Amino acid sequence: MRIERVSQSEFTIFLTFEDLVERGFTKDDLWHDASNVRTLFSDMVHEASTELGIELEGFFLVQVYLLQAQGMHVVVTKKIENTWNEDFIEMKVTLDESREIIFSFDEFEHLIQLTPYLYEKSIYDAKVYFMDGRYYMIVTDPMIVADQTEDIIAIMSEYASPSIVTSHRLHAYGKVIYENNAVKQIHDVFLK
Repeated sequence: MRIERVSQSEFTIFLTFEDLVERGFTKDDLWHDASNVRTLFSDMVHEASTELGIELEGFFLVQVYLLQAQGMHVVVTKKIENTWNEDFIEMKVTLDESREIIFSFDEFEHLIQLTPYLYEKSIYDAKVYFMDGRYYMIVTDPMIVADQTEDIIAIMSEYASPSIVTSHRLHAYGKVIYENNAVKQIHDVFLK
C-alpha cells in the first residue's frame, strides 16, 4: 500500500491487486460485498491517518478507482462541517472502474519492442507520455474486448510494469510523446 498526502484535507492510497489479496479480497468482492468493503476502507483510512498524522473525525468522501492492470487508486477527502460536535467518522464511498490500461517503461526501446505484439492484435490506439525519466503508455483502443484485456496486460507486463501514476496526473504533468494512435505510429516509424 502506498499513501501520499495531496493537501491538508486530501490524501491518496494506492493498492495493487496483490495488496488486496493479502487483505483477503478479490476485485469482484469490491462490487458485491458491501460490509467487508466498508471495513477495508475504514482500515485503510486509519492506517493512512496514522502514517500522515491526520486527525480522524468528521465526514470523509472516499472515491475508489479500479484500474485494469494496476490495482486500486483511492482518493480520500475530509469535508469540514461545523455542525459535527462528536468524535466519529462517517464515510461516503464511490466505486468507479477505469477501462484504461497504463504501463510504465524504463526506456523507449521497450515500447518499440512491445509494438509488434499489440499491432498483431489490431491494437493501434494508445497514448505515450514521458514523466520523471519514464515512458508511460495508456492503451485506450475501443477495439479491446473484455476477453482480450488479460492478454494485453500479460503482453505489456513482459516489457513494462503496471503504473501507479494515473492518467489524470500524466495529462497534467507529463510530456506528450504521442497523443493518439501511438502503436500505429511507432510501428510505421520504427518497424516498417
